[in-house]
Amino acid sequence: MEIYIKIFEVIFPVFFVIGIGYYLGKKNPKFDTNFITNFAGNIGTPAMIFYTVTTTGITLSVFVHYFVYAIIMIAGFAFIGLILLFLLKKDLSMELPPLILPNTGNMGVPICLFAYGTQGLGVASAVASVIILFHFTLGVFLAKKEFSFDILVKSPPVYAIIISVLFLYFEIKTPIFLENTTFLLTYATIFLVLMSLGIALTRFKFSLKNSIIMSLCRVIIGPVIAYIIIYNFNLSGLAAGVLLIQSAMPSAILNYLVGSMYSPKKVVDSIASTIVVSTLMSFITIPLVVFLALRYFS
Repeated sequence: MEIYIKIFEVIFPVFFVIGIGYYLGKKNPKFDTNFITNFAGNIGTPAMIFYTVTTTGITLSVFVHYFVYAIIMIAGFAFIGLILLFLLKKDLSMELPPLILPNTGNMGVPICLFAYGTQGLGVASAVASVIILFHFTLGVFLAKKEFSFDILVKSPPVYAIIISVLFLYFEIKTPIFLENTTFLLTYATIFLVLMSLGIALTRFKFSLKNSIIMSLCRVIIGPVIAYIIIYNFNLSGLAAGVLLIQSAMPSAILNYLVGSMYSPKKVVDSIASTIVVSTLMSFITIPLVVFLALRYFS
C-alpha cells in the first residue's frame, strides 16, 4: 500500500498539470505553445541537465558506468521498438523515441529515492542524466530524420552536458546561486512542458489501440532488458535495483518536447498519446517492479 501512496504522490502532480493544460487548450483552442517549446529547448532543459548532474551526488565514475548501461539498454529498447513499429506500420524513426527513452527523471528519481534512500538517489540521477543526454542527441536525430553536426553545435543542452561533465571531472562544487537558479528553471520547465502536453491533448487524433500496444511495450519490455543487463554485468544491490526500476518508467515527457520541435503534428500526436497511456499503465506496473527490485536486489 505504501508504494501506491508514493506513486500517487509522484503521478498526481503530473496529471494535475496536464489537466491545467487541457483546460487552457479547451478554453482557448488557439493557445500558442511556441514560447514553451523555445524556452524549454534553449533554457530550461540545459538548466535541468546541469542541475541533475551536478547537484545530486553523482561521481564521474558512476556517470560513465551508467552511460554504458544506458547505451545497452537503449539499444535493446530500439531493437524491440523497431520490430513493433514495423508491425504497426508506424514511422521507424520519428516514433521510436517514446519507446526507447523512459521518464527516468521526474518519475524515476523520486521512486528510486523511496525504494533505496539517498544511496539510490545518486545512481538514479546518473541514469536520468544520461537519458536526458540522449533526448537531445539521438532523440533529435530520430525526430528530425537527419544526422547533422549542426544539431550538436547549435544545441544548448549539448553544451550543458559538456559543462556538467567538466564539473564532475574537476570535482567543482556548484555555487549556491547557480544551484538555486537551475533548480528553479528545472521545475519551471517540467511544469511548462506538462502543461503544453495537456494543451496538445485537446488537438490531436490518434489510435488508442496502437497507443496501448506501444505503451505495453514500453513498461513491460523495459524491465526485461534491464534484467538481461543486470545478469550479464553481474550487478547486485541498489545498482541493479535502481537500473531495473528506471527501465520500467513510462515514456518521457521530453519525447513530446523534442518531437514538437522537429516532427510533424501527426507523429507528435502519437507520441503524446503514448506518453499519457504508458504513464497511466505505470501505476500498475511500477509497484510490481519495485517489489521485485527490493526483494532480489536489496
